[in-house]
Amino acid sequence: MRLVFAGTPDVAAISLRALMGSRHEVVGVVTRPDAERGRGRDVARSAVADVAEEFNLRLLQPESAKSPEFLAELSALAPDCCPVVAYGNLLPASVLSVPAYGWVNLHFSLLPSWRGAAPVQSAIWHGDEITGATTFLLDEGMDTGSILGTMTERISRGDTAGDLLHRLSHAGAGLLVSTLDALELGELSAVPQSAEGVSYAPKISVDDARVSWSNPAIGIDRMIRACTPVPGAWTTLAGERVKLGPVDVLAELDRMPAGAIEVHKAEVRVGTGTSVIRLGSVQATGKRAMPAADWARGLRLDIDAVFT
Repeated sequence: MRLVFAGTPDVAAISLRALMGSRHEVVGVVTRPDAERGRGRDVARSAVADVAEEFNLRLLQPESAKSPEFLAELSALAPDCCPVVAYGNLLPASVLSVPAYGWVNLHFSLLPSWRGAAPVQSAIWHGDEITGATTFLLDEGMDTGSILGTMTERISRGDTAGDLLHRLSHAGAGLLVSTLDALELGELSAVPQSAEGVSYAPKISVDDARVSWSNPAIGIDRMIRACTPVPGAWTTLAGERVKLGPVDVLAELDRMPAGAIEVHKAEVRVGTGTSVIRLGSVQATGKRAMPAADWARGLRLDIDAVFT
């Protein structure tokens, strides 16, 4: 099939590379416009745009997917199908109707669970044991289209969102290719999503990623892993922001007041609403991340130091 691929971040670039190695012909790529990033506000291209340039593919970067110019450019490429992974823009009906086989979206959850922008983070945050990826036909709703294929992935005890998304992006790329193969051969029938088990996964903001130390330790553990590496879980100490890496729950220890910090020779413990946790890495504002014990030694914390 003639394909026009749509996507933006690194996880989408993995699928684009897989499609370049498939039997299908990628004739163009749609991605978000170049944007300012980082402290220096340097203009940077998306990961998908970099791959498109590497393979000398036609690159479309519309400011709006609703523009007549974009519709004309897409139509001129005459795609049979448009695979899409984390593109980041809603597509109007006029654009969705261009390819005969539709737009095939790869989403990193088992739909209808965790529709939305942060399915992997939400699965970890809510303590799911199993997640996966789904290919489905894109429609004008938010991840509501009929399902073409699925794969499952177990969530390990220590998984961060970054760990899990890495595995899903590689396995999901294979699912996307096999879905397109089967579509071309007429071996797939789209199945409407169930009306039961629907849940939503909105984007996690920086404010959402602030640790509330009165919460149960297991909830704090899940929340920090879900926010690693983006947007990064954080707390404050004496009014200064501190970013936290994954922690360990020390259920066997006596409880401590929520947020209270206890420094030991080789570890730093913090109280929660239930069990004590042991900090992993800590990153003060403007500093590099380091083991919690090294951070505490350099800071010479007061005996009554408390995270807030």
